[in-house]
Amino acid sequence: MDRYEQIAAELGERIGRGELRPGDRVPSTREITRRWGVAMATATKVLAELRTRGLVRAVPGVGTVVAEHPPGADSPDSPGGPAPRPAARPAPAAAAAPAAGAAAPPRRPAVDGGLTADRIVTAAVAVADAEGLEALSMRRVAAELGVATMSLYRHVPDKDGLVERMMDRVFGELRFSPAETALPWRPRLELAAHRFWALCRAHLWLASALSVTRPQPLPNALPFGEWVLSALVGAGLALQDVLTAYLTLVNYIRGTALNLELEAAAEAATGQDAEAWMDQQEPRYTELVAGFPTFRRLTEEGYDFDLDGLFEFGLQRQLDGLAVLVERTAEPG
Repeated sequence: MDRYEQIAAELGERIGRGELRPGDRVPSTREITRRWGVAMATATKVLAELRTRGLVRAVPGVGTVVAEHPPGADSPDSPGGPAPRPAARPAPAAAAAPAAGAAAPPRRPAVDGGLTADRIVTAAVAVADAEGLEALSMRRVAAELGVATMSLYRHVPDKDGLVERMMDRVFGELRFSPAETALPWRPRLELAAHRFWALCRAHLWLASALSVTRPQPLPNALPFGEWVLSALVGAGLALQDVLTAYLTLVNYIRGTALNLELEAAAEAATGQDAEAWMDQQEPRYTELVAGFPTFRRLTEEGYDFDLDGLFEFGLQRQLDGLAVLVERTAEPG
């Protein structure tokens, strides 16, 4: 039996015994990697196996939970054993069997439950938010929705097209009020940067999915871009400088946000947050920097690393640099 099957069997037994009840969250892929010491791909197979067996389902914004009536699970009234099967309801006499010589009624094709592109994107965002982009596949999304994988292709072209729609969906969460639009250029850019950073924090997969060199056509990202670009135009910058400044700012936020996803994956794999990991590595680093006075001082004094603080420091230095460019552009002749 493969490792993923062993873990799935263990979780299935817990569900069967009633330790995990309908609606309870089951371990996410990151929790599985940490608890059982397996790779992310193995953890993904565990949840896929549980879904195939009908034991779990995905709930957008919540994660993977135990299904309402998982096969073999205990009933609420019989904690010591499996739920009794209900007696079969007798069919009406007229419908018990087709009349002699009559053709059997044609089979109705499987329905997709009103499947739409919107439902697909919602489910895909929920999977990526809970378990990362590496856990996302067309098959996985289809399993979450309880439909055949091929039915997804009637609404989205492929996985790349699905990820593009996911990015467009989350960019739709960015909004600016008329009062905010009246702010001077620096407060506007600061506000836009903070909201983009918060969006990357809410959807850890977003930064790695976005491309600066090959930008995806995202309609819902255009209002955000226009808001920033128009602020820079209003500051008096030349049009080429406006676009360069915009790309530099976006790339800074995206590049810093990549660490959010990487750190979440590292925590899942090691069971340690960054601070605990650094504490464990301290003796090694102390020895390593012994011959480098500045590094040694920093190691001895300690450094309170905070990714939000790092983002804010870098953002303000970016805006300081733009302020110099704006002043220089405004100087006569």
